[in-house]
Amino acid sequence: MNDATAKNARLLAPILIGAVISVVLGVYGASHKGNSIVFQISGFSNLARVKSWLTVVVIFFVLVQLGSALIMYGKIRKITAPPWIATLHRWSGRIAFFVAVPIGVYCLYGVGFQHHNTRVMLHSLLGCLFFGVFTVKMLVLTKRGIAGWVLPLLGGLVFTVLVAISLTSAAWYFTSHS
Repeated sequence: MNDATAKNARLLAPILIGAVISVVLGVYGASHKGNSIVFQISGFSNLARVKSWLTVVVIFFVLVQLGSALIMYGKIRKITAPPWIATLHRWSGRIAFFVAVPIGVYCLYGVGFQHHNTRVMLHSLLGCLFFGVFTVKMLVLTKRGIAGWVLPLLGGLVFTVLVAISLTSAAWYFTSHS
C-alpha cells in the first residue's frame, strides 16, 4: 500500500461512522411520529420563529468559522493570521454546534423526518446529513497524517450543508411569514 492509499484508508472509519449516524437519524426520524412539543418562549410568537432565529445565530458563527479558516489557511493574503485565530475558529464552531443541536433535536424528535413537499424533504435529508458530516469532520481532526485537502473539504461540506439547511428553513420561514 503506497503512502497516499494509506492516508486515504485512515478516512474510511470516520466516513463510515458519519454515514451510519446520518442513516440512523433518518430512519429514526422516518419511523418516529413527531411528538408536537409545544412551549412558549417569551418574545417569540411560535417555535418556528425561535428555530429560525437560532438558525440565524448558527449561520453567523458558521460565517465566523469560514472567515477564520480562510485566514488560518492563508487564503486572504492581506491578513496575517493573528495568534488567537485558531481559538476563535474552535469556539465559533463550538457555539454554532451547541446552538444547532436543540434545533436538530426538536426537528427530529418533535417533528420527525418529513417528506410532504420537496423543500421539507430536502431539509430533513440535509439535517441528517449535517450530523453525519460534522461527525466525520470531528473524527478526522484527531487523525495524524491525513492529506492536507481533507479538513478544508470537510469544513466546506459542513458549511454548505448548514447554509442549505438554513435556506430550506429559516430563510423560507422569514420570506413566507414576514
